[in-house]
Amino acid sequence: QVQLVESGGGLVQAGGSLRLSCAASISIFSINSMGWYRQAPGKPREWVATVTSNGNTNYANSVKGRFTISRDNLKNTVYLQMNSLKAEDTAVYYCNLQSSFNAWGQGTQVTVSS
Repeated sequence: QVQLVESGGGLVQAGGSLRLSCAASISIFSINSMGWYRQAPGKPREWVATVTSNGNTNYANSVKGRFTISRDNLKNTVYLQMNSLKAEDTAVYYCNLQSSFNAWGQGTQVTVSS
């Protein structure tokens, strides 16, 4: 069973930065899509960003220009660099892997104080 382990969450002031990591228990070299989602209290889970196997990236409008997703296939790890954080970025952030199967991490809490 594939395991995804997120880390790097925490408490940060508005305007600050955090870098999330997602370590996979399998090789992600051939995994087509790795992404990040988030879920704020009382709201549905929403897509944040995706990086494909050839390095193409896509972002939700709410984070475009502030967040950067990347992947290191040698380390089987996906990153989310979050800059200029806002209070509305507060959520649990989940890593997602999409291939012939779909896998989720357990989530990491990001709290941005205003």
